Amino acid sequence: MSEDIPLVKNGKSVKNDSLCTCLNMTETNLMQTSTLSSYKSTSNDNLKNSCNCLGKSKGFEARTIYIGKSTELNRHRYPKNVVRNQKYSIFTFIPIVLFQQFAVFLNLYFLVMALSQFIPSIRIGLLYTYWAPLAFVITVTMLREAYDDFKRYLRDKELNSQLYKILTYDGIRMVPSSQLKVSDVIIIEKNQRVPADIVLLKTSEKSGTCFIRTDQLDGETDWKLRVAVSTTQNSEKISDLLDIGAQIYAEKPQLRINAFEGIFIRNDAEKTQEPLSIENTLWSNTVLASGTAYGAIIYTGCETRSVMNTSKPSNKIGLLDEEINNLTKLLFTAVVLLSLVMVALKGFHGPWYRYLFRFILLFSYIIPISLRVNIDMAKTVYSWFIQHDKEIPNTLVRSSTMSEEMGRISYMLSDKTGTLTQNEMVFKRLHLGTVSFGSDSMDEIMHHLLISFRQQTPNKNQPMIMRRTIVTRIRDAIEALALCHNVTPVYEANMAEILNKPVDEMGEEVKDLRVTYQASSPDEIALVSWTESIGLTLIKRDLNSMLLRGPQNELLEYDILQLFPFTSETKRMGIIIKDKQTDEIVFFLKGADTVMQSIVQYNDWLNEECSNMAREGLRTLVVAKKILSQEQYLEFEQRLTKAKLSIQDRNQKIQNAIESLEKDLELLCLTGVEDKLQTNVRTTLETLRNAGVKIWMLTGDKLETATCIAKSSKLVSRDQDIYTFKPIESRDDARNEMNNFRRKVDTALVILGESLETVLKFYEQEFIEIVVNCPAVVVCRCSPTQKAQVVHLLKKYAKGRILAIGDGGNDVSMIQAAHVGVGIQGKEGVQASLAADFSITQFSHVARLILVHGRNSYKRSASLSQFVMHRGLIISIIQAIFSSVFYYASISLYQGFLLVGYATVYTMFPVFSLVLDKDVSPQIALTYPELYKELTKGRSLSYKTFLLWVLISIYQGAAIIYGSLLLFEQDFNHIVAITFTALILTELLMVGLTVRSWHFLMIVAMMLSLICYIFSLLIFRDFFDAEFIQSIEFGWKVIVITLVSCLPLYILKCIRIKFSPPNYAKLMQSHGK
Repeated sequence: MSEDIPLVKNGKSVKNDSLCTCLNMTETNLMQTSTLSSYKSTSNDNLKNSCNCLGKSKGFEARTIYIGKSTELNRHRYPKNVVRNQKYSIFTFIPIVLFQQFAVFLNLYFLVMALSQFIPSIRIGLLYTYWAPLAFVITVTMLREAYDDFKRYLRDKELNSQLYKILTYDGIRMVPSSQLKVSDVIIIEKNQRVPADIVLLKTSEKSGTCFIRTDQLDGETDWKLRVAVSTTQNSEKISDLLDIGAQIYAEKPQLRINAFEGIFIRNDAEKTQEPLSIENTLWSNTVLASGTAYGAIIYTGCETRSVMNTSKPSNKIGLLDEEINNLTKLLFTAVVLLSLVMVALKGFHGPWYRYLFRFILLFSYIIPISLRVNIDMAKTVYSWFIQHDKEIPNTLVRSSTMSEEMGRISYMLSDKTGTLTQNEMVFKRLHLGTVSFGSDSMDEIMHHLLISFRQQTPNKNQPMIMRRTIVTRIRDAIEALALCHNVTPVYEANMAEILNKPVDEMGEEVKDLRVTYQASSPDEIALVSWTESIGLTLIKRDLNSMLLRGPQNELLEYDILQLFPFTSETKRMGIIIKDKQTDEIVFFLKGADTVMQSIVQYNDWLNEECSNMAREGLRTLVVAKKILSQEQYLEFEQRLTKAKLSIQDRNQKIQNAIESLEKDLELLCLTGVEDKLQTNVRTTLETLRNAGVKIWMLTGDKLETATCIAKSSKLVSRDQDIYTFKPIESRDDARNEMNNFRRKVDTALVILGESLETVLKFYEQEFIEIVVNCPAVVVCRCSPTQKAQVVHLLKKYAKGRILAIGDGGNDVSMIQAAHVGVGIQGKEGVQASLAADFSITQFSHVARLILVHGRNSYKRSASLSQFVMHRGLIISIIQAIFSSVFYYASISLYQGFLLVGYATVYTMFPVFSLVLDKDVSPQIALTYPELYKELTKGRSLSYKTFLLWVLISIYQGAAIIYGSLLLFEQDFNHIVAITFTALILTELLMVGLTVRSWHFLMIVAMMLSLICYIFSLLIFRDFFDAEFIQSIEFGWKVIVITLVSCLPLYILKCIRIKFSPPNYAKLMQSHGK
């Protein structure tokens, strides 16, 4: 069948390119309200690069889907519906890992050295002396990579194996998520994850509606309302979904998550067509929040909106690894220069190039191959420390190569919902102007409300005239909160029949009815839940009426005459109801204080109390009302109807009609709702700020909400101002806002995602250079792709390492783009946790992860790498002096087994024990976070410290070899024994001088190495004079040489600590450590 489906319009056939026209009436307004409108013009250009799911280079295409006939009529092969976070496959693992390993200069250098030993003329030792260390390094690395990737495979398998119901011609059957195909009709239950992008065909609700949670996709906590295709919602039997022979025309896969264009076509007797929009879809990784949904799958795998907004994971290389790689290149240069000097002194005659290469091989130990092994093994030890830290339980290390990176963090980019907050709204305060009620005075409110209902007269024709006492004011405020909203109560199916009866026929069951609430805003649920807790309960709502249960179980009926939903433009919502008890018509309005101040009657307390609540971190709403006469309402209804029938400027005229009511409203109350913060968020953010980490919050939530959380969490401290970028639409707007902000000092920035997109379009570098110095930045209405874009821009223009933390699927791109990604295992699923380098259970754990484990990992690896380099340098200095003394002979001073033993059993354990060292205790690191600022400067491993170790190596190497030559006893074996023994003892003493806090395993390691060396002296009698070794002469010569090489360094260290101690030493001394 052809993909070109003719559409019927006014009895004429039109082509598919008329799709937009066909959808125009239903889609235009929805498109205008999309918060990600910036994607419309730019996203399609990048689709070919976003994923290559078909294994071909072809781009994405629109499609016609035949419902329930995936194998029979769908001609195209669509991608499998699998989640894949693995880096390798069975076939690519070995080539990719080998390429990555030999892309490291250190490994490539030793591969060339090892290969050269197959050439007899330049061979200077046995093959195993070069091949064994190299093979060991590569094998350890491959095993570690294989283990990490296998863990990713197991996590992916768990997600891909989740079972779902699909509707077939043979009935309902269960299939794993990975076997779902385009056109399958899937059945999704309440609280179940949507595994693919689907078009909603039918729901268990008669209205054809359902709510979904999208926080995994866009970060918004509001539940979204979705509507089933009307023609299939009316089907009596579920099997009709397959029998009607329907087709869905769907646009090609897009990045934009807030828009969709499609057409539903029935091919049975009805022959109907229905345009599809975003409200008819359920995107992958959203969660069904109510009822049961039936839908047809239109996109799977990497064509889903969720995956297309997730960047492909990259292979991260730590800054420390890059610095070590640069130092090894420097060491290689030193090897070549030293070899050239030796050849030059020997003379460029004969086969000098052969001598040059032999010298390069002789001095190759300057570049220690064991460095890579030690660092990789140290990373594994760091991972073990992190995962077994009882202060941060259940922390997982998913990438063992990033531990040192946490010791260099300059920027932390955080999600809001579920990361800084618990995503739980709690009613905290009710302010009536003259009196304020908090959490501790709810009983008083309940008492006043009960009195109010007892005083009311049941005769609606003779209403009691009351003074505006505190009792009546509380009742009016609570009644407004219970009525002015868009909340729908949900109850068990057996109660639906009872609630559909007239009020006077409802039984006693209604008095004990327990309901839950659904709404697009958690704030509204918090308000309605609070009114329920104090005695006024919403138990039923439909399009035209509401039913409340009072504190004495009386039932109160209200007709809904008009409803004006909340929009980001108006920042308020209103409702006109008719109280059926009194026939009174009331217009209730609630909204943000910034817009309500000009609508309500004059007062002297609203602005001040709003500021007070904001300082407490509460989200405020101003509630007001206006009583309308019958004539006033009818007049307004006529104006509103006329505006709705207008052809030009319809929306503006409707808004004007509504605003005609919004004058001189009676101010009822001010409410404060708290979005509960995660445990210890405030102290954690303050600690990290004191540590010099600049914190940015990137959220998909509204500007007001994001600003409120930034204040309540102390992301923005009390002494800092907040500058909010105005909506930006042009280059001039961007320049003006940047100039205004540039003049601010110590000011946090709040900016919308759309405005950020526009600014970056014109002034990318200038804008980033301004905001990197901000104490805090908040980007709201931020899409998943924009979060990753911010990370890339910081990496491009800002100095310092970036950590990204989040808990939702919408944070995955940001987490993977950052230098270090941290995922929180929380209510929003495991996607962020699976994609991150580290997985934690609470946001507060990130402080210990950075300040303690990050610090220790970086400092330990810096000491370890420099010590391993020193170990290679000192033996090469000894070799160079030996060759120069003996007429520049390119022969090795030590046998191959001694060289291998020197880098392994003789010194490996003491040197590696440096991974147990720490300069400060965890308590001091957390109490004095300012210590962390020094680490970001990278002074623990720098060219300065490297040069210092080179000078130490030259001194000690010269002291050992010249000391041995002065005490030379004619026998060559004597000089080998003396120098090598002094070398081993020097290394052990240098470890002792380097250690800042001793661990009993360090002493064990030193004793073990010393025993191994003594044991080898007794075994290899052919290489050592046993009689000389056992003599006193040997002993005193070795002791003298070792003291000459180490004692001056120890004296210098003591002098430095005495007169210029580092900060950590001062703190340790003050705490008696």
